[in-house]
Order: sequence, then C-alpha cells, then structure tokens
Amino acid sequence: EVQLVESGGGLVQAGGSLRLSCAASGFASDAYGMGWFRQDPGKDREGVSFIGAGDGNTYYADSVKGRFTISRDNAKNTVYLQMNSLKVEDTGIYYCAADRSRSARGMALFRGLFEAWGQGTQVTVSS
Repeated sequence: EVQLVESGGGLVQAGGSLRLSCAASGFASDAYGMGWFRQDPGKDREGVSFIGAGDGNTYYADSVKGRFTISRDNAKNTVYLQMNSLKVEDTGIYYCAADRSRSARGMALFRGLFEAWGQGTQVTVSS
C-alpha cells in the first residue's frame, strides 16, 4: 500500500523556522515526483515545492523562493521541506503528494489525481 505520512507542523512566530517531513512507504520515493501543496478551507490548493523523480530537480513557488528548501533522503524514503523566515501568509495545511516518474515542474502543473496524498499537517505562523 502506497502511503505518505507528514510531520513537523506547528505554531511558530513570523521569522521562525519549521521542517516538514513526508515519510513514504510502499514505494521507492526516488522513483516518484514528490512535494508539498498548501491549502486552506474554501481555497484552491497552492503548489509550494516539489522534487522530481530520479533527477532530483526542484521547483519552488515564487512566494517561497529563497526561504524554503526541499530535499530527499533516499535511505529514509523521506522528503523534507525546510521552511525559514516564515511569514503569516505561509499559514495553512500542508499536504505531501507523490506521483510516479513525474518531474518537479510536472508536479506543480498536474491537475489530476496524484497516486498518493498525505493526511496534512497544520502550519500556523503568528505575527
């Protein structure tokens, strides 16, 4: 069974940092494009950052460039999102997604159903 489990969310003051983790099971994470969406109730999901299958190319939304870093540990089958200089507008529920063989940019552009989604982790940035 393909499964993603997120962790690392929480409450932090503006300017602070958090690191999100997305642990994959049931598949080899390096064969999949993986990454993070952000969504609030009643709003469309926003692609935040992705890492491509195989080549490890990365994609960042303009709003997080220079502040967030995505990485993958193949030995742990886990993808991380290091979030620095957090802003109030970064607040939301962060979901991890994975899709076989998809590139980083492909993950950002894809509007279909991903092969796997996590349960979401809440990030709240206070002013």
